[in-house]
Amino acid sequence: MLVWAKRIWRCRNPRCETVTWSEQAPSMVAPRASLTQRAKRWATAAVGGDGETVAAMARRLGTGWRTIMRAVTEVGTPMVADEQRLTGVSGVGVDEHAWQHPNRLRGTQWATGIVDITPGRPARLLDVVPGRSGASYADWLARRDPGWRAQIRLAALDPFRGYLTALRTHLPAATHVLDAFHVTRLGMQAVDEVRRRVQQEQLGRRGHKGDPLYETRRALRRRADRLSDRALQRVKSAMAVGDPDGELTVAWWAAQQICLAYAIPDPATGKQHAEQLIDTLVDCPVPEVAKVGRTLRTWRTEYLAYFDTGRPSNGPTEAINLVVEKIRRAAHGFRNWRNYRLRLLLHCGVQWDRHLTPRIRRRRPRFVT
Repeated sequence: MLVWAKRIWRCRNPRCETVTWSEQAPSMVAPRASLTQRAKRWATAAVGGDGETVAAMARRLGTGWRTIMRAVTEVGTPMVADEQRLTGVSGVGVDEHAWQHPNRLRGTQWATGIVDITPGRPARLLDVVPGRSGASYADWLARRDPGWRAQIRLAALDPFRGYLTALRTHLPAATHVLDAFHVTRLGMQAVDEVRRRVQQEQLGRRGHKGDPLYETRRALRRRADRLSDRALQRVKSAMAVGDPDGELTVAWWAAQQICLAYAIPDPATGKQHAEQLIDTLVDCPVPEVAKVGRTLRTWRTEYLAYFDTGRPSNGPTEAINLVVEKIRRAAHGFRNWRNYRLRLLLHCGVQWDRHLTPRIRRRRPRFVT
């Protein structure tokens, strides 16, 4: 706590309009402020860089919530609005998240996050816009400088047609890549759908504890090469008993082949495998598997682009989403969109100068007697 005893000065010139005034130091303390400029910067660094809540900083400094939030807004807004923050971006990812959950007065409020996935550096949040439509993403891209859009070489996205339309309109020169995680998710989702349908047809009800297919539902959603011999044998035995027509076996094989395309070390071989797989799945007699094949055929260009661009991923975008959820949970939710956007960009989109703790040198084991 800083106590400042201000002196009051008086002008002896009878024509002076001010007559008296108090000492002021705007560079250190603004007039009628309860926080110094240094304290404002420190509070902003704690809230933005370290993810502290505004309420926690207010308790530490003995002030009100609004005082700290005004300081964070004053110091953080120029940092977020700095155009230099968006320089050097050659790859972008996009994903949506819920920033307000529904209640009796409103429905779920969604937001779209745009993330820098440039290879060779950590992912960071470029911006967050309200809504999860392609129009929201397109409006944000349209507001960017043409030179900035021209430097984007890679754009990863989920299988959502609105995002693809926005990319084709405003980033036509970039390579659009379908995220590998969501592609494998389509295959595993088909396995679940076939398993549920087969259980209904065979048992007349949903799966219960003790049913062969229900007991192996988690193992069915894993790659076969990552299962132990015992788990793999359980899966085969369960399908032999609970899948007399072999539909679940076909769906499980299809999902494993989708995963295999990404697991092949050689990108050219993986691409060839993926191309053949699309034609195979489209003609599959199992309707759920055929639906996956039609989806991959619709997204054929974006699906195969994964193997020609160094195997990019939208995983950094999902990682930023986890950090976003952490900030939202720590604050127990947000009601103000501007505060929400500012908090997220300060924590996930601004590079803070951090003093890293030096490593303690220890003797190597071979030098210890």
